[in-house]
Parts: sequence; structure tokens; C-alpha cells
Amino acid sequence: MLLEREDINPNTPDTEYGQTPLWWAAWGGYEGIAKLLLERDDVNPNTPDTEYGQTPFWWAARGGYEGITKLLLERGDINPNTPDTEYGQTPLWWAARSGYEGITKLLLEREDINPNTPDIKYGQTPLWWAARGGHEGIAKLLLEREDINPNTPDIKYGQTPLWWAARGGYEGITKLLLEREDINPNTPDIKYGQTPLWWVARGGYEGIAKLLLEREDINPNTADTEYGQTPFWWAARGGYEGIAKLLLERGDVSPDTADTLHGRTPLWWAAQRWYEEN
Repeated sequence: MLLEREDINPNTPDTEYGQTPLWWAAWGGYEGIAKLLLERDDVNPNTPDTEYGQTPFWWAARGGYEGITKLLLERGDINPNTPDTEYGQTPLWWAARSGYEGITKLLLEREDINPNTPDIKYGQTPLWWAARGGHEGIAKLLLEREDINPNTPDIKYGQTPLWWAARGGYEGITKLLLEREDINPNTPDIKYGQTPLWWVARGGYEGIAKLLLEREDINPNTADTEYGQTPFWWAARGGYEGIAKLLLERGDVSPDTADTLHGRTPLWWAAQRWYEEN
């Protein structure tokens, strides 16, 4: 009834937080109300609140409201990249973090979308979150973009998307990343110096270990900077015979490197495990 009146202003925000009617419709996931508002030529779909700078589109993406997201994207005047002012998180950032594949697909179909924008607090990109969360479908959509940067680490710990894919045991995402010519398979985090292969050996992910070791540019001997433990050290400690075999098949693996904490070698751990099991 209100929107049928010509003298109604559909954009009036409250004076405390600057939240408009469309902002609330997007925040709550009220698709019917959003549709009514967006049928008005004079509605502004980009108005953010004054507290955190979150737009209606930002909330539609964060909340996983695919219908409202689609309605907003049908507007020629929508800005799909607007981040909030508190953490610099974009709509695509939230879609990737939350695992909303449908919304991610809608966003990435736009030529004006920036797939690499990190948040301003930790420097985590949409691809970083797709890898960390194990969202393979989203990772695939992002990696199909020619302008994607697959190596961007966060700014707090220096962990790359490949680092997280390996640590989480996400073989599908790891494979997608390693198919890129511009991927660096050796990048360690900056806190402990643990590489993707280090985590794969520690976690016992034999399939991922095989993918990594097929790379000519992989360094199989990189030890962490805290205790000097190598991938082969972890394979021996964990009893992961398949990974140990894959590593030893390489001519450049050092089989006798001891850790710097207790001076224990891979053979020491193999003997220890044999003793415990027998």
C-alpha cells in the first residue's frame, strides 16, 4: 500500500544507524519486500548504513539470500564490490567464506567483479576462504577466472590457499590449484615455516602428497622453522608408509634429518613405532 503512493520516499534511512527499508529487507531475507522496493525506479540499491558501511547487497550475500542477490544484480546501478567499512569484507568474500556457491556463481558472472579483494584486517581473499573451508565448487568457479591470483596469503600468518587446501586434506581443491602454472607449491606460513607438503605429511594425506610430489618445482626437504621437522620426518613419525615411499622415491630427499627439538631422526621414529606395535 505504501509503495503504491507517489509521495512515498523508499530510501529514507533511520537517523541512528542509517538503515533504509531495502537494507532491512536484505538483512532479514525478505525477498517479497525487496522485490516490491526494487520495482521502484527511484530506489537506491547501494545505500549503506552509517555504522559499518554495509549495503543491502552486502547483507544479501552475507545471509545467503540468493533470490535477493539476483534481484539486486538485475539492477544496472548496483555496485557488487562494495565492502563494509569496518573489515573491508566484500559480498564475494562472504559468499566464499560461507560456502554459498549459487551466489558466488552469480557474482562471478559479472565482468565488473573483483575476485581478489581481501579483507583489510587479515588480508584473506575469497579464494583463501574457499580453500580453508573446503568449498571445492566455489574454488573451481574462482579459479576459472583469468584474473584470479591463486597465491595470495593472508597478512597475519602468510598462509596461502594451497597451504589451507593441503592442511585441510582437500584433495579436489589441491588438484585445482596445482593445475595452475602460476601456483607456488612451496610457500610456507610465516609463523612456523610449515609448507603445504609438510602438512600433507603430518596429516597422512597420501593422495595430496602424490599430487605435490609430481611437481618438478617441489622442495620435499623443507623443515619447519620451529622444530626443524621435515615432511619425511612426519611421514615416519605418523607411520604413513605410502607417503614415506613417495618421498624416498625422489632422489633429492634427505632420509636422516633429525628435528632440532630432541634430535630424533625418521629412523628413530620408525623404530619407536615398531617397538610400540610389537
